Amino acid sequence: MKENLGTQSNQEMKVKTSNVNLISLLIVFGVGLIIWFIPAPAGLEPQVWQLFAIFVATIVGFIIKPLPMGAIAILAITFTALTGTLTIKEALSGFSNSTIWLIVMAFFISRGFIKTGLGARIAYMFIQKFGKKTLGLSYSLLASDLILAPAIPSNTSRGGGIIFPIIRSVCETYDSKPENGTERRIGSFLMKTGFQGNLITSAMFLTAMAANPLIATLANDVAGLEITWTGWFVAALVPGIISLMAIPYILYKVYPPEVKETPGASKLASEKLNEMGPLKTSEIYMMIVFGLILVLWIFGKQLGVASTTTGLIGLSVLLITQVLTWGDIKKEEGAWNTLVWFAALVMMASYLNKLGMVGWFSDLMQNAVTGMSGIVALFLLAVVYYYSHYFFASMTAHISAMYAAFLAVAMAAGAPPMLSALVLAFFSNIFAATTHYGTGPAPVFFGSGYVPQNTWWKLGFMISIVQIGIWSLIGGMWWKVLGLW
Repeated sequence: MKENLGTQSNQEMKVKTSNVNLISLLIVFGVGLIIWFIPAPAGLEPQVWQLFAIFVATIVGFIIKPLPMGAIAILAITFTALTGTLTIKEALSGFSNSTIWLIVMAFFISRGFIKTGLGARIAYMFIQKFGKKTLGLSYSLLASDLILAPAIPSNTSRGGGIIFPIIRSVCETYDSKPENGTERRIGSFLMKTGFQGNLITSAMFLTAMAANPLIATLANDVAGLEITWTGWFVAALVPGIISLMAIPYILYKVYPPEVKETPGASKLASEKLNEMGPLKTSEIYMMIVFGLILVLWIFGKQLGVASTTTGLIGLSVLLITQVLTWGDIKKEEGAWNTLVWFAALVMMASYLNKLGMVGWFSDLMQNAVTGMSGIVALFLLAVVYYYSHYFFASMTAHISAMYAAFLAVAMAAGAPPMLSALVLAFFSNIFAATTHYGTGPAPVFFGSGYVPQNTWWKLGFMISIVQIGIWSLIGGMWWKVLGLW
């Protein structure tokens, strides 16, 4: 009995400590301490340099993950206050940021799509209608992702939780499995297309990816720019739609599936819809709430309703109608986790800007783009920003580390402020096209085994060139029409 209890105790201890990588945690502390004790460069106060040390250590923690992101964020907030770098009130100021609560509300609303089954129903309806050919099937999957994107702020939940399982079902229907050597039959093409499309839809809406509102906050802190939900969507609309049309077709040509006709997919969708039955009352309520929040996000400025207020309205209706319960809200780990790490990053990024760090870096880097026109400098900076994502395993970490600084340098070079903010914002989503680790959905799609790593990287690099071309050239012309430059 004692041995059993001892074994159980040891097992419990292993479970409790399984999320802690002590070596990685020591590396994080080491990075922070090294920077902390390096004398502050000329032009910077010791306080801002100390905050920068904590900030860099936090980003390193997000990358190598000795603890979950939320836990790393709590440590950052604690050390910021404990060392006297900021007051406790300042250290906790991120939790009062309305943009953070917008994304938290969007997480809760997205739970309604998953719980009611409306998200899957929408996808199966598109497949039933347009999924008789493999190319049409890929477009139907991306159309589903596009419709769901405004209200599901986690590209991992959207891509990995809704689109990926449907693709797996289609692969099973056509007996396309890596373990059988039949992955190229249809699965490889659909997996790669589903992943790439998820990044494009993430770039098209302020509320389609968890870190997009962080971008809006940073743009406001650095340049006083207000990126609205509508402004983001309108600017992304044309290059986004062109990308959604072009990428599946290009992949279909360079990485073709063996199966070109897919009547079985349409049949599968019909069977799934029959199993789901007619629209449930909860789905109808969900559709009404979705329509309501979209209208308010689009016309909220004219109506005097803030974006975060819109999210609160949508969540309140879902709670009143019992589409969601308070139990559902408490169990939405992604929302609460995002609230914590988002608050820590916004707090540190805001004070780095207020205390002069971003301006100092901008002045330092301005010499590198001296003599260039603002537009040329912006393009070069955006390309460097894009390909530097090879060194990041998280879009949030990359944005936190580099977005504000690159925006400041682009503006210092004479690039139009709003254009600079939006170009870097869009690239902050599509730059994850290159690797199998650069964003949450990547390990989900890649981990299915349908696309070898070398092929994933080759296709990713090819798509990166196409994406940069579309968003720079076609996007550039569209933004000229909109008067952004």
